[in-house]
Amino acid sequence: MLCRTCLRARLAQRLSQTASAVPKRALLAATTQYAPSTTSSAIPAHSQHQFLRITAQAQRFYSSESSASASQTPEASLGLPRPANLTEGEAQVWDILVTEFAPTQLLVQDISGGCGSMYGIDISSEKFKGLNMLKQQRLVNAALGDLVKEWHGIQLKTRAP
Repeated sequence: MLCRTCLRARLAQRLSQTASAVPKRALLAATTQYAPSTTSSAIPAHSQHQFLRITAQAQRFYSSESSASASQTPEASLGLPRPANLTEGEAQVWDILVTEFAPTQLLVQDISGGCGSMYGIDISSEKFKGLNMLKQQRLVNAALGDLVKEWHGIQLKTRAP
């Protein structure tokens, strides 16, 4: 049974997922097709659409990232980028675990229904090699520290790659 806050959060999450499921081409076509004709543009609408298509297909032809984008997030340099669909609480847990364990695989989910009182964590890291399951999970609990004390519960799955 979920509380009203969790139910509202779940509904809001589902609505945001369905809104993001609309193909970008459909949005582009809709905006160019139904754009008001009162705008004064030096480029005709069909040329703008063609220009957008060309720039969307542009590729990067150099091998290194720029210094500004390389220094933005520590997890990007470790090779495990943060998923864009994480909630604020999930992102906080993700960042702590990535900096502490440099995992090869990581999954963080709010399994409380959206209120942030219970998280499911599935992590695989080289730091777990040679340790039994209890010691692995104690390391994760120690890394998360006081954050875990605010939660109702945690579901941990740890393993060495």
